[in-house]
Amino acid sequence: MRPQVLLVFLTRFEECMAMLRGIVHYERTHQIWTAFHDDEARAEVDPRWLESKRWDGIISRHTTPGLVQACRKLRIPLVDLNDVPRFPGVPKIRPDNVAIGHLAAEHFLERGFQHFGFTGFSNDGWSCERRDGFIEALQLAGRECNVFDVNYPGDVTPSWDIDQITALADWLKRLPKPCGVMACFDIRAQQILTAAHAHGLLVPEEVAVVGANNGAIRCELAYPPLSSVAPNAYQSGYRAAEVLAAMLAGEDHSALDERIEPVGMVTRPSSDVLAIDDRNVAAALSIIRERSCQGLTVDQVVAHAHASRSQLEKKFRRHLGRSPQAEIRRVQVEKIRQLLMETDFPLKRIAELAGFEHVEYMCVVFKRLTGESPGEFRRKTEAKSIQSD
Repeated sequence: MRPQVLLVFLTRFEECMAMLRGIVHYERTHQIWTAFHDDEARAEVDPRWLESKRWDGIISRHTTPGLVQACRKLRIPLVDLNDVPRFPGVPKIRPDNVAIGHLAAEHFLERGFQHFGFTGFSNDGWSCERRDGFIEALQLAGRECNVFDVNYPGDVTPSWDIDQITALADWLKRLPKPCGVMACFDIRAQQILTAAHAHGLLVPEEVAVVGANNGAIRCELAYPPLSSVAPNAYQSGYRAAEVLAAMLAGEDHSALDERIEPVGMVTRPSSDVLAIDDRNVAAALSIIRERSCQGLTVDQVVAHAHASRSQLEKKFRRHLGRSPQAEIRRVQVEKIRQLLMETDFPLKRIAELAGFEHVEYMCVVFKRLTGESPGEFRRKTEAKSIQSD
């Protein structure tokens, strides 16, 4: 008879879906199970529900003391994927939070930042580990970090959110600029973005922001879209299935506490900038990022930056090695690339969305800056996608 395996995962969380994909991959290539997905996590709170069926093993992302106690009573092997302190005798697989902090720090250092901040939760071990990894990487580079930690109440209520945004704004205003700020996870990073916008701070030009966990929908809905360190949830799920299979074969993994390396940094506009300690250039870059695809002119950039055209040209060449006009074109070309990769829009529609009146001119600009036509770029991207599938 096939082993009966219970999977306790709330699928409203993106990382849970990735973990389940890793489990499915292992199960299909190594072990045939009959799996039941508890997508309401009822096994967490109702031992009677767990006792209603014979289980050979359990993998849980939402492990509680009650679930651990019930598994011990029923002698059911359990693998825990929850990023909390481990339960004695229960194998634990979780993200390498120190490495997540390191990646965020390296991301800012590569962009030339000299000032840094971290904000998280002092009562959560995973947040403290990410903070310590961030600080450690900065110290190795001879840099210091300003920390703003609070106690996490366990749930984000509207009143708590408002209070935190106010406190974060006060903290951000005191930080030297430009600065790179890491948040312990993406929800905290969204609070930073809101606080910065509410008090007139430019993101990413004055405050560059990075989160962690890389919830794709949450990050893309943020403004500007949020950079985030991506943990390897897929590998966590795969490894959990591998450990459970070994336990079902009689191996002892009760002392296991394994950390899974993150996939890497997913860079989005909230931190995709070079650190430039010049308010005129920062203001110019901000309007270029926001309005390059809406017919923006250099004269409009100059007016927004409160500098003369010749002064701004000199500053751009000193800090970026290119002119304001070239930066406008660079942003437009990046938009064209994105639309060619992510949509099947005709070139005429892409030209409109990228701020070009004539599609022919868009094609000339794109080929001059990339070395290939929009059609060639799209065909190459589609071929790579087919090969990866």
